[in-house]
Amino acid sequence: MGRAVFPSQTPADSVLAGYGLCKTGNIEEAIAVGERIFCKNKVYSKDPRFNTRINYRRAGGLGVGRMTYGGEAIIEPEVMHSFALVQIPIRGREFVTVGDRRVLFEEGQGVILNANVPTRIQHMENTEKIIVRVDNDMIKRQCQQHLGRTLRKDVEFRPEMVLDTVEGRNFTQMLAWMCDILSNSDKLSPLLGAQFESTFVAALLTYQPHNYSAELCEDKGSSLAPSFVKRVEHYVEENAHEPITVGDLAEYAGVSTRSLYAGFRNFRNTSPMHYLKEVRLRRVHEELLRSSSSSGVVTTIAFRWGFSHLGHFTTDYKRRFGETPSETLMR
Repeated sequence: MGRAVFPSQTPADSVLAGYGLCKTGNIEEAIAVGERIFCKNKVYSKDPRFNTRINYRRAGGLGVGRMTYGGEAIIEPEVMHSFALVQIPIRGREFVTVGDRRVLFEEGQGVILNANVPTRIQHMENTEKIIVRVDNDMIKRQCQQHLGRTLRKDVEFRPEMVLDTVEGRNFTQMLAWMCDILSNSDKLSPLLGAQFESTFVAALLTYQPHNYSAELCEDKGSSLAPSFVKRVEHYVEENAHEPITVGDLAEYAGVSTRSLYAGFRNFRNTSPMHYLKEVRLRRVHEELLRSSSSSGVVTTIAFRWGFSHLGHFTTDYKRRFGETPSETLMR
């Protein structure tokens, strides 16, 4: 499995060999290391072969590692609120409970532990894996950028990762490239770290099914949305600087407000007024990028685009673009 998953110059057994973080047969020490890089956790094992080994390195918003518990063990992490954990097998198997689903982790199939979902791992003897810790905000932000709107729910991946398909092999080849560089380069430039973040998350969003997959794959130019939805979208794009009510939009589209809401809910997974707010946030973002930094600029631009409550505006803006308006202005 090592050669299949990592078709590269670095054998799976040697990934991050120079970045040893932990090698211990002491359960309490293993728990402490797991808490430091992941979250609070419980580990149970009576196997005399228990020997936790972790090699680990940060790369921007990612944490890439190789790990094993040696012998049989039960791992019960607390709910991971700030990150998801991608697990790719080198050898062996685990039985992983994710929420109310039980997933087999073995050759040809990895597992994703989603943020905010309880998990339990039954680790079998001589199992070793590659792990990638991915900040949840980074996943959400990149998905928002692709969709062009704020997500109301986190991205939730299907736990099972099928690796013996074209898509699975593409994903693991990309991961092998990352592991090569992280294993053999002592210094990692911020530029390359940012490239790792973007490439890994884009591959994850592309290859692994999740609750926004259908929308990401949709060609909005030729979608099956009713014509009145498309007309309203065009109208909003052209007139976002004007005062607009939902009644104005329904009248322009020639449908009832109820039909208008239903059309946007069913075909765009949003509401007409939320779509209008997203367009206006994007216009503010574009204008801030073009503006020079000076006192009152953010307030002036926000008011121009209809955002009268600066506190709510700043919260919505940061959720959408991953930074405050002032940070955008300073770029």
